[in-house]
Amino acid sequence: MSTPAFVTRDRISADLQALGLAPGDIVMAHGALRAIGPLLNGPDDVVGGLVDAVAPGGTVLGYTDWSSNHHELLDDSGRLPDRWRDRVAPFDPLRSRAIRDNGALPEFLRTWPGSRRSGNPGASVAAVGDAAEAMTADHPLDYGYGDGSPLARLVDRGGKVVMLGAPWDTMTLLHHAEHLADIENKRVIRYEAPLRDGDMREGDGGVTWHMFEEFDTGDPIVEGPAEDYFADIVTEFVASEPHRLGTVGAARTLVVDAAAICAFAVDWLEHRY
Repeated sequence: MSTPAFVTRDRISADLQALGLAPGDIVMAHGALRAIGPLLNGPDDVVGGLVDAVAPGGTVLGYTDWSSNHHELLDDSGRLPDRWRDRVAPFDPLRSRAIRDNGALPEFLRTWPGSRRSGNPGASVAAVGDAAEAMTADHPLDYGYGDGSPLARLVDRGGKVVMLGAPWDTMTLLHHAEHLADIENKRVIRYEAPLRDGDMREGDGGVTWHMFEEFDTGDPIVEGPAEDYFADIVTEFVASEPHRLGTVGAARTLVVDAAAICAFAVDWLEHRY
């Protein structure tokens, strides 16, 4: 009987370091875990490999959003009908699940020992490592992809983005570029969502409904771009700017500088729209 060719935590760490991750790095990770290959210990090997690749002193981020379907019940003004209000679980950074649309990696990162999570539900980010608290604290509730967000801090602190087999149009950092771009007629959405009051890490307190205002991240920021236009931005960046492209396990993996690709995306948007 042949031995299965499992991908292990140490293999993932070594592959990531070969692509430029180093001790002390702050990195936002996106992953299509099946693309990596059979994992000996499941998704924990991926989180562990990421953590090890930037240790000591590094931090790993993941875009969690949150798993709530209440937005499907909102009326045209973004409010939830009264009959549903007591049935919607409030957002709690400690307990609310990461949205499933982003795969398994964010939820495994969110539940990793020592993880921290930011307090804006739809834009929430989980972090593990030395800068986890600093990267996730005081996340603005409105325009949560802009100033003061974990994405802004990733850029300001010289962080990186790694796409572990993930489609390039899923690079969440580019929503920060959308926020920064000086273009007209950006789509804006307003919607309410419940937040847990009190010490959210302890899960106590009551519930406050907040009316959020945000640039629309569910569609292109303005009329004109294709639905998956983030992939076009990343593809053009890879063709013209420094980056690292290789494999982690069996997954085609891209590592880019966060500030560089954010600036490229802002320029891309401003010259077209």
